[in-house]
Amino acid sequence: MTENKYITVAYKLFAPMQGNERELIEEATEERPFQFISALGMTLDAFEAQIAPLAPGAEFDIKLSTEDAYGPFVPEAVQKVPASIFMINGKIDKRYIYEGAVVPLQNADGERFNGTITEITETEITVDLNHPLAGKELNFVGKVIESREASNQEIQDALNVLTGSGCSGGCGGCSGGCGSDCGGCDSGCGSCGNS
Repeated sequence: MTENKYITVAYKLFAPMQGNERELIEEATEERPFQFISALGMTLDAFEAQIAPLAPGAEFDIKLSTEDAYGPFVPEAVQKVPASIFMINGKIDKRYIYEGAVVPLQNADGERFNGTITEITETEITVDLNHPLAGKELNFVGKVIESREASNQEIQDALNVLTGSGCSGGCGGCSGGCGSDCGGCDSGCGSCGNS
């Protein structure tokens, strides 16, 4: 049986640009680290495989290929849909529906996923269903803050978040900013690390 570890890391995530330049995509600081439970599928497999064996205080510089990260950008995953599906009482709520907004969606089978709105016209809305980091190589540079065996309660809290069964104290410190319905419980599974 695979051990479930409670792991927190501080890192800067970069994506290569032209030449030797790289773009800073996101940062998890020591004050607000990325937290996850290993062996639950909460983060990229290739990232977890390199982080899980490290001890607290260990520094890392992990490079992931596009395939090990979020896969290639798939042009067919950019869809035009009728604007009417985003309307309430005949209007689009521009507080939530705007170019660049990440919106929760659901298909006919009840599967939930996110899409990024890339264009809005009066009749159609273009939604990109690719992960925002699809098509990019990723470079995580940082250090392990904590790595220990996860408690049964931490594992249960993480499973509750993953299955949508409620927060039970495991939101990951996003203060509600990850789009989940946890209410910003701020205590720690890392499910909304945007990675």
